[in-house]
Amino acid sequence: MNPTRTLLPMLGHTRGGRSAATCHFKCGDACVKPDCNTSSNSYFKDIADKSLSRRSMLGLGAVGASALVVGPQFFGAQDAVAAPLVPLKNGNNAGGHLSFDAIEPVSRSVDNVSVPEGYDWNAIIRWGDPLFKNTAQFDATNQSARKQAEQFGYNCDYLDIIVDKYSGRTGVLVANHEYTNEDMMFDAAWFEANKDEARRIAMNAHGFSVVEVKRKKKDKKWTYVQGGERNRRITAQTEFTIDGPAAGSDLLKTVADPTGTKVLGTLNNCSGGTTPWGTILSGEENIDQYFSGKGTAEEARYGIGAGATERGWEDTDPRFGLANEGYENEANRFGWVIEIDPQDPKSTPIKHTNLGRFKHEGANVRIAKNGKAVAYSGDDSKFEYLYKFVSKGTYSKHDRKANMSLLSEGDLYVAQFTGNSPAGELDGSGQVPSDGAFDGTGTWLPLVKGGASMVDGMSVEEVLVYTRLAADKIGATKMDRPEDVEPSPISGKLYVALTNNSDRGKAGKEGATEPNPRISNRDGHIIELTEAGNDATSTKFTWNILLVAGDPKVNGSTYFSGYPTDKVSPISCPDNLAFDSKGNLWISTDGAPSTIGYSDALHKVTLTGKDRGRVEQFLAVPTGAETCGPLIHDKDNSVFVSVQHPGEGGTFAAPTSLFPDFLGSSAASGAGQFYGPRPSVVQVFKEDSNPGKGNGKGKGKNK
Repeated sequence: MNPTRTLLPMLGHTRGGRSAATCHFKCGDACVKPDCNTSSNSYFKDIADKSLSRRSMLGLGAVGASALVVGPQFFGAQDAVAAPLVPLKNGNNAGGHLSFDAIEPVSRSVDNVSVPEGYDWNAIIRWGDPLFKNTAQFDATNQSARKQAEQFGYNCDYLDIIVDKYSGRTGVLVANHEYTNEDMMFDAAWFEANKDEARRIAMNAHGFSVVEVKRKKKDKKWTYVQGGERNRRITAQTEFTIDGPAAGSDLLKTVADPTGTKVLGTLNNCSGGTTPWGTILSGEENIDQYFSGKGTAEEARYGIGAGATERGWEDTDPRFGLANEGYENEANRFGWVIEIDPQDPKSTPIKHTNLGRFKHEGANVRIAKNGKAVAYSGDDSKFEYLYKFVSKGTYSKHDRKANMSLLSEGDLYVAQFTGNSPAGELDGSGQVPSDGAFDGTGTWLPLVKGGASMVDGMSVEEVLVYTRLAADKIGATKMDRPEDVEPSPISGKLYVALTNNSDRGKAGKEGATEPNPRISNRDGHIIELTEAGNDATSTKFTWNILLVAGDPKVNGSTYFSGYPTDKVSPISCPDNLAFDSKGNLWISTDGAPSTIGYSDALHKVTLTGKDRGRVEQFLAVPTGAETCGPLIHDKDNSVFVSVQHPGEGGTFAAPTSLFPDFLGSSAASGAGQFYGPRPSVVQVFKEDSNPGKGNGKGKGKNK
């Protein structure tokens, strides 16, 4: 890794305002590498000619008809919430009050959090803030691995604030840390002279931060508590337990762990979810960039290349070199859904092999009608798949300990989508078919069921360790970067963020399909999925596209469920999803600067009634930043986001963002401040509910 950025493979390939540094540090320049999925199994395009129109579909026998009538248009309000749904975020939001006028799109050059009139923002915690009583104040010019292990990590993504029920004025804030930007973290000359220490600092800036927070009243600002009893850092060096059917497999054994049941650290944690029993899930995503491979086909399917990595961790720690004797399987120990207990800082976090190994964006749990815990996850790469896991055991409101084993045993499925429009109407333009909607039916195909492999020629362990290969073999549907998958706590419907896929329709690659209707899909879309009988354990579902993203003023292929395109906020590259107490969907974006030319943002989307499909922009993040981890506490008049990689593309010596400290010069650094960008967790609040000091930098539209 060279902080002077002499090697950025995406230079010259990015468009608009997308930084080549984003592609480099976040996902290891995936877009200039060959697609990992080169399988030739049948997908929608091959079966579209066999599909029937909506009218003929309604005339099918009992099986076909039942698959259709579970769609949202056939449910009464009472039926739609029949399942015992449990909110994914902390449920203190009944009766929301987040009224606002949508802000105008914000220029990607604005270095601030832009919020609606009547709102302000405050940074709760920033990269480097000390977590423990004796932790030294952050000083970017005098950093060490030991210090970073006791400080808030870098590039926060998933976010939750779990409020203590007894008071409502205390709780724990949990954030994961996806990756590091060494360009902005280190002086270039210091890095060159201290590479091993710099890499260890980066390793300790990954992982998780758990930190206690407090507030004066329920609708006031949160502040973090240095030295809180539950404060904890989880890093690339923290011991994890491996559980599930692949635990102890020869595919997971290394010289450092001959049992195949323990592993040090977690890497590239992207989004996540909070379980109904109060633990935190997170997905290990772009793990390929950390490992120097041997050149095997299995490694290639996961994006791991032979030769040296740009991060160079294999030169500091031998486990990141897969050609090193005894470490051939180290990469197999990453790419899982992990679970941590934020209430117990001494607990050992877990990697769940039963949920499969791929580039998990995250995982979110819904409790089914029969009490099974059902976890949904997307594989965030071009032409990859959508998955769900159904537990063997059942959820108990009063047995948290038992609930913490629910993800250890159960069945794993992957989604296959079928459209219902004639194939000739799908020309890749994104124009709505003649039946008036992008929609159809689908099936959850079993990969592991009842403890047995459902994939010919693969053992259970092989299916779970090489889940992508297993899904290839059984004919899953290739999707446009399936990222966050969120069940609505009101209706039970699933919402899937398909961020983008500029390669769809290129020579030799799959073209338009009804669930992925645009070639060169740079703006992405959102799918709404309803499982049969509103039962999360069902293997059948109906689906429709809620919105096809973009800027309607310049893009004629946008679609907002029939809502007038001249009355929506432009939106591009949907990434993380959340809900408010009224069931509105909130969408954060990752990549809008390169597509529609505006800063990444957070939008509210109405899902029902005459305003279904209405998109309203609530905030925008600073220049170079991505909007992550949206958390909507509308009863408390607050919205929270993780501001990730602000100023990406700049350097330590020449920052392009000064968020959130906004120091005037490098001479002002020190004493916990930094002349440069700091990834941070931000609270946006109504000014009349938080009188007094705020940042004062987010008032008004686009300021």
